[in-house]
Amino acid sequence: MHTRFERTGALTELGSYPQWAQDMVADCEQAKQGVLDHELWAQMSEARLDRASTRNFMVGVWPVIERFPAYMAFNLLKTRYGRSPGDNLARRWLVRNIRVEQNHAEYWLNWAEGAGVSQDEVAMGRPPAGSQALAAWCEEASRNGSLAAGIAATNYAVEGATGEWSQRIHRSAAYAASLPAETRGKSLRWLQLHAAYDDTHPWEALEIVCTLVGKTPGADQVQHLGECVRRSYTSMRITLDHCIERPGQSGTRAEVAA
Repeated sequence: MHTRFERTGALTELGSYPQWAQDMVADCEQAKQGVLDHELWAQMSEARLDRASTRNFMVGVWPVIERFPAYMAFNLLKTRYGRSPGDNLARRWLVRNIRVEQNHAEYWLNWAEGAGVSQDEVAMGRPPAGSQALAAWCEEASRNGSLAAGIAATNYAVEGATGEWSQRIHRSAAYAASLPAETRGKSLRWLQLHAAYDDTHPWEALEIVCTLVGKTPGADQVQHLGECVRRSYTSMRITLDHCIERPGQSGTRAEVAA
């Protein structure tokens, strides 16, 4: 039986959400930490990520950035106004934020250019082999999953982890200093927005998911939502793994992709 959920506590406090959601977040924490502790962030924040890996990161993650408005559009198509409070909440939120994500794509290209990767290379270059794990999963979850699963996988999990790693890079004076002074503000715009804007965005997504499925969803539904969230984190880590160039690896990725 669906028991309606309506948040009464603070948006950004986990205790404001049903117990099943609190348990799901806890169960997925280890997978999330695998993303946040990835070696790429340490190398980037210390301004020692090599040029090949920087190029791989900008080009390899671009498909997710470029397609993110489409992921949200796929989820928007699943809504029906008036069908439920969850549908109404999701519809308003998705419509409002799709345009924002388009702007983020432009800011990503500016960041890449500041980091030494041309916009043409990002948009048209061959991504490193194996780096499409996250893009493929987000596409699948958004196209074929339920509305709750699609939002949990993308707007909650992906944006939530991204908000946290972007804070680490944005706080780094060493990384900022590694960018050209004349375009530094423009180059850091993407990081700046995600370090702040996405602080509440994933919480809003979690509220939508909880409103959609209620306080007492079935055990199978909770398990599925948790699997979707974990798969997003795992896919993010796999994508990052394939962005880092290892000794003796130069050229191998392009050959495999070809």
